[in-house]
Amino acid sequence: MHLHWLIVFLVLMGQESDAENCSKAETAQAKKRLFDRLSLNENYSQNTRMSPLTFHDAPEDVIYFDPAIISVDLYVTSITNVNEKAQSISTQIKMITGWPNSNMTWKPDQYCEIKSYAAPKNLFWTPDINIMESIKTDFGTKESPYVLLLSEGFTVSTDVLALTTACKMDLYRFPFDTQICSITLQSTVYSDQEIILDTLSDAKWATFKSKELFQAQGEWDLISINSSSVIIDDDVGEFGINQLIYQVTIKRRPLLYVINIIIPVFFFLVLDVIAFFIDTSGSDKVSFKVTLLLSISVMLLILYSTLPSTAENIPLIGVFCCAVFCLIGIGLLETFLVNYLMARGAEKRSVKTTSTVSGRDDSVIDQQNPPDSVKDQNEESYTLNRLKQILTECWAATRRNQRKKLSWTRVARIIDVTFLVLYIITIIVFMSVLWKLWFQ
Repeated sequence: MHLHWLIVFLVLMGQESDAENCSKAETAQAKKRLFDRLSLNENYSQNTRMSPLTFHDAPEDVIYFDPAIISVDLYVTSITNVNEKAQSISTQIKMITGWPNSNMTWKPDQYCEIKSYAAPKNLFWTPDINIMESIKTDFGTKESPYVLLLSEGFTVSTDVLALTTACKMDLYRFPFDTQICSITLQSTVYSDQEIILDTLSDAKWATFKSKELFQAQGEWDLISINSSSVIIDDDVGEFGINQLIYQVTIKRRPLLYVINIIIPVFFFLVLDVIAFFIDTSGSDKVSFKVTLLLSISVMLLILYSTLPSTAENIPLIGVFCCAVFCLIGIGLLETFLVNYLMARGAEKRSVKTTSTVSGRDDSVIDQQNPPDSVKDQNEESYTLNRLKQILTECWAATRRNQRKKLSWTRVARIIDVTFLVLYIITIIVFMSVLWKLWFQ
């Protein structure tokens, strides 16, 4: 049943069965006779340009026909560009189309075993197969002006196309994403009652052959090519339209984005954690965190130029960068608060120190002018006892004041340590959830 397509396959693989036992002169004569046999030098429009329908005579002079089966093979030979913002993909494909032509048959044993013959394409009917997702279609090489005629009555056409097709992409797991882009083939003129599009080979062979012919080793890997045939309703006629859908599955190589975006942003987050151990009394910690915020902003600008603004789901890499930006921003606010509390504590500490020194000076003045009741005592003994009493009172007052005045500093340190613990726990939980969503 599929013997003719096996022959097409052998021909397309380069295994032509031309003459082996004939001389060059005999082969040339055979080709000339075959040229005349196929009437390629005459314009038989009914025989050569009519659609390949198979007509049958039925009782009561009713004529009916079977639809022609158009077999197609599509191989992706390279992926030249994937535009995430425009939601399009540029590929180079090799499309092989075969269809029956019962008027073009011959017996190879009568023509030096010639089983295939190249003939001008403009002499024959060719199926009008269009690519529905096509935004731009060019021929990757010069279009072949010939088709291949097989002795069993089949015609084969091979085209190499450079396509730019629309592809709706899901960038939720960017850059660890896998995309499925469709290439839909259908006829714009013939209904499913006249032609039926079918695949020449199965999905496994199409994938294997595409990987074998694959030329570009760029950002994307070709995973698989699957095909399916559906019939949709025709808006004009009463019949349906047959569609042959190829689904090309590709996977991104994420190494470039991991090195340029993910690792630097994560490193900024680690630096922000280390910044908690910088002395809070200076302004270096604040300036360091502001620098980290500016660096994350640059990464967000790079993502904005890459990812589309119309995505249904926010890409996880965008969530990652925005979350790191917010964490560093919250850490900066916490640094402002801690610095403010430390400054309040230092201000009160300086005020108490001044008042203590003033009280001590008054005592010294009193010591220099002792009362009349003790003037008769030994001057040296009085001075030592008074000085001891003054130092004891100053130490006790300093201790009492220090407990009150250092409360702001103590609160700042408690806030700083508590925030650091919560900050690290938040980072661990966030990275764990993000990892599961990225690689689930």
